[in-house]
Amino acid sequence: MKLITFDNIKDLNISPVACYDLVAQMIKDKNTAILPPKISMKPMDGVFCNVMPCILEHVGGVKVVTRYPERNPSLDSKLMLFDVDSGEFLAIMDANWITAMRTGAVAAHSILLLGKTDFSTIGILGLGNTARAALLVLASKLPYRKFKVKLRSYKGQEKIFAERFSEFSNIEFTYVDSNEALVKGSDVVISAATYLPEDLCSDECFDEGVLVVPIHTLGFTNCDLFFDKVYADDYGHVHHFKNFDKFRYFAEVSDVINGKAEGRKNDKERILAYNIGVSMHDINYAAYIYNMIKDNPALQNIDMHDPTDKFWI
Repeated sequence: MKLITFDNIKDLNISPVACYDLVAQMIKDKNTAILPPKISMKPMDGVFCNVMPCILEHVGGVKVVTRYPERNPSLDSKLMLFDVDSGEFLAIMDANWITAMRTGAVAAHSILLLGKTDFSTIGILGLGNTARAALLVLASKLPYRKFKVKLRSYKGQEKIFAERFSEFSNIEFTYVDSNEALVKGSDVVISAATYLPEDLCSDECFDEGVLVVPIHTLGFTNCDLFFDKVYADDYGHVHHFKNFDKFRYFAEVSDVINGKAEGRKNDKERILAYNIGVSMHDINYAAYIYNMIKDNPALQNIDMHDPTDKFWI
């Protein structure tokens, strides 16, 4: 069994577009996965431990992700991969890169699928690695589109975030000091905040045609009640939401891709995309990475090495 570390995953230089392609194919093939709902444990306020199993055609695994707000970085993920045919355990993997990039790629997939025509103004809250991944994948998929990106100011992180994308000449950044200013006037709102104790802002802040992507499913329960459509990556992960029975329309994203459910019908619909994060993407990424590394001595390392910087994407 191999130990696959944060460093040798990064050394593979998997492109943002390749990250998108991996999640797009897995979303299309979702019905081939055995995907029980994740187990989410919250031992104290602001802390969680999620246990996420999945079996694909020939590989399976379990990812464990934890959040401790005083830890740096606050999120940490590990994954165990096994061979479904033989039962052999193949690898223990650092899953921090996997978690961030597959989550960002899924968010970008929803934006491309469900965003209004020619969307260009994007508001982003929560400026960590996941938000970086989402914008990186989106900008890589649409390299010629001009984007106006509003960042919610927080402890100077907005300037660090903008600096990360300084080579993207098609992105213009502005900073806002309120949630209302972030949401109002945005075609797409991305929230990658890992902790929000209450809803972000009132109903009237959400313009017609807006797409809201709450990556950690927090802060938008008021939208459940008046948005035209709600989508998610898996029914089993969201059917317990307190407002689920009040959604005007609900479908899985995979059903939209496969022509079994309707997507956006016009540029006036307000749409909510609850990509709660499902382990089929983690296991698919892990298998892809394992196959790249297993026969390459230059990328093998027996020492586990977690991220030590707050921002690393």
